[in-house]
Formats: sequence, structure tokens, C-alpha cells
Amino acid sequence: MFDGFKTEDIATSGAQIRVRHGGSGPPLLLLHGNPQTSAMWRHLAPALAQRHTVVCPDLRGYGFSSKPPAGDNHINYSKRAMARDMVEVMAALGHDRFGLCGHDRGGRVAHRLAYDHAGRVERLCVLDIAPTREMYANTDDAFARAYWHWFFMLLPHPVPEDMIGADPERFWEAQCSRGPGLSIFDGALDEYLAAFKNPEMIRASCDDYRAAANIDIEHDDAETGKLAMPLLCLWGADGVIERCFDPLALWRLRADDVTGHALPCGHFMAEEAPGEIIRELSAFFG
Repeated sequence: MFDGFKTEDIATSGAQIRVRHGGSGPPLLLLHGNPQTSAMWRHLAPALAQRHTVVCPDLRGYGFSSKPPAGDNHINYSKRAMARDMVEVMAALGHDRFGLCGHDRGGRVAHRLAYDHAGRVERLCVLDIAPTREMYANTDDAFARAYWHWFFMLLPHPVPEDMIGADPERFWEAQCSRGPGLSIFDGALDEYLAAFKNPEMIRASCDDYRAAANIDIEHDDAETGKLAMPLLCLWGADGVIERCFDPLALWRLRADDVTGHALPCGHFMAEEAPGEIIRELSAFFG
């Protein structure tokens, strides 16, 4: 995976971040989702690196980045703290302004980064998410059943950690049941499972969800303006976002310049429909 890319660990003010980066041209930061690592970009990164300097980190708490304690009110897994890591990683690599794309949890980090560091972000793309606050506020039976892990993982420590830790591989597979099968993860599956079997990643990923339901919403409630940079929203036609939400309408509550549409895939878009995502990102960021 990632032929021609360099892998290194970069220290930020709050974590040690594992980063894959390569290519040349305008910088493009790609942020992975849960329960994955930066390996989710393995099909896209080499193609995008033909015209971009592509940076693929493991978010704090995930993969092979460090996993700090949660802190008061899970502040160390607020999307604000996770976004700060990404700004510091890009600065360490010499990039002050960049394109930004995030999937799933990475999309939530990207959303906060675009608010807190608007001058850094030229364009923003989010994959298969609507804004966190609105998804919680509009939860119905269909969404709660489909995204059951959202509500399970925010239970107090160590209840979900102990239950997940009893059989982490089975829990990982249950979370990934929204896709067409584990075959889509091909060469990345060993990395995903090795990372997820780490008890500290299990704990950190739960802290990520706890933060999302608490301090992240507090930060969202404090925002009064809209994002000014162009925002592209893509989602899976076969996924939960399509069935339960109107993502364009919800993102237009948060940003002035929103475009997007569904693609013929489910939740794990970069692995289910890599060709379509490459074309969309090449056009949007190109």
C-alpha cells in the first residue's frame, strides 16, 4: 500500500501522530473514519498524489497514533483537539493552507477544523456524514437501529470497553456490517484489526464518541456564522445518511457554498467506490 509514500510520526502539542504522505503539488489532507486507519485511503492516495501532496494521518486515538487520556469532559477527544493535531501536522510538513477531505469521524474532525482554522482550509469535502449535532437532534428509530454503536460507545467507562474487549474482532466486524462485506477492506484488513485489538484504541474510540455527544455539541452550539469555503458533501446511496437525513439541507445550515450528491455505494465510500471518489475529489480539489 501507498507506494512512494513516506511514513513518519509527528509530535503535536497533544499527541504523536502517525502520518503517510507523498506526491507533489497543492496539499490535500485526508482524514479516515472509525473503525479504520489512514489505510482506508490506499486506493485513492496514489492516484491523487499525481497532482497533490497527499497527507494521510491516523487520528489521535486511532491506528498507530498515540492515545492520550480522555481528560475532563473528554476534552482530549473533542474534535477541536483532534483538529488541532491535524493543523500542527500540516504545519510540520510545511503546509499552511490545504484542501481537506474527511470520512465518517474524520469528516467531523474536518468540520471542526474548518470552523476553528478557516484560514487554513481552501476547500472542504465530507464523506457520508451530516453534522453531528443535527444527527443527534434528528435521531429516530431507524437511525438509532442502524447506528447503534453511536449510543453504545458513549456509555460510561469501562462498560463498552470491557464488552468490546471481550471479542474486539467480532465487534469490529459488526460495525463494518454496513458495507458489502469484509472483502472490500482487502489489504488493509490486517492493519485495521491489529489496531483495533489494542485496548487503548478501544478506549480512545469510545472517548471519541463520548466527546461527540457532549463537548463537541457545546462547541457547535457556540458557532454563530457559516463556513465560507466551498463544501462538497458526498454520501452513499445505499447508506444510512441517504435513508435518514437530508445531508445537503443540513450542511447548508453550516456553510454558504454547498454542493453534493449520492454515489452508488454504502458507507465505506473510499473502499466501495474508489474510482468515483477519485474523480469527484480530482474535480473538486483540482
